[in-house]
Amino acid sequence: MSALSIYKDYSLLGHNTFGMDVMADYFVEYNSIEDLESVRQMRLEGALPDKYLFVGEGSNLLFTQDFRGVVLHSAIKTFEVLSEDNFSVRVRVGSGWNWDSFVSECVDRGWWGLENLSYIPGQVGSCAVQNIGAYGVEAKDLIELVEVFDFEQGIYLQLSKDECKYGYRDSIFKSEAFRKYAVTAVVFALRKLPSPNFSYKQLAEAFQGETDPKLSRIRDAVINIRKGKLPEPSEIGSAGSFFKNPVVPIGKFEELQKKYPSIPYYRVEGNGSCMKLSAGWLIEQCGWKGRSVGRAGVYHKQALVIVNLGGAIPSEVLSLVEKVISSVVDKFGIELSPEVIIL
Repeated sequence: MSALSIYKDYSLLGHNTFGMDVMADYFVEYNSIEDLESVRQMRLEGALPDKYLFVGEGSNLLFTQDFRGVVLHSAIKTFEVLSEDNFSVRVRVGSGWNWDSFVSECVDRGWWGLENLSYIPGQVGSCAVQNIGAYGVEAKDLIELVEVFDFEQGIYLQLSKDECKYGYRDSIFKSEAFRKYAVTAVVFALRKLPSPNFSYKQLAEAFQGETDPKLSRIRDAVINIRKGKLPEPSEIGSAGSFFKNPVVPIGKFEELQKKYPSIPYYRVEGNGSCMKLSAGWLIEQCGWKGRSVGRAGVYHKQALVIVNLGGAIPSEVLSLVEKVISSVVDKFGIELSPEVIIL
């Protein structure tokens, strides 16, 4: 039996962590592939607008205007262990699960791999779209396949990790398939044997000298690090890290390092000709940390985060973003790219 919920002239204020007070012509919450088939049929028959957008918890979106179309939201909360042995487990989880609740469940069960991605806002489906990452781990490292409903053809598909074309905070779902595939479930391949990833300096320091740290303690440490740097979305509107860390040619990096010896950098996996720089550091060097434009500001604890200081409107956020990008270009010759999807 379908549990499709359809709302007209719906406020998206509670569905984007930036706290932008915008409206959608229609908001539809689906619980199954059958629901999605029904929505597709309603669109074909003209009962719903043709334009649509898939939204999880809106933790990586900046709405700049009302959405003239249908916003689709997953409430699929299935959870199934597909296979398991003494060393690994494969789990299939519905796209509507809250991401951190899923990570917590895995940690409680003693499944390794996702703990460094603790406390990231959003849903499981969104993690597959965004290829979320933190503290040396990316979602693609653990994803085996992504199950989707193709809205154009009306068919159900299973996409392998390679077919998802994962990159740095990128995937097929953010480009050619942005308004084509609805993610319904994600299959993760996790480990049962201890395998802590302490490639992130602050996390390594927290467990210095420990040879067998408990999985739950690693999760707690990750949460504490995040809380110390990032605002709580329920208290201060934001979309987490607003900009991608820029990847530059090695020659450009060496040029900057001569001028700024303390510039932070990270090696790019599989690419020795480039270096990744810290967008937050670049922004801070331009003097933006803690500053604001109207009611939009750069977070005082982490310059990578743009925040809604209370009642900010989209034009204030966009103005601030443009000024930050311009400052970094002027000082360093590097153009920052948003990690957040701007609509």
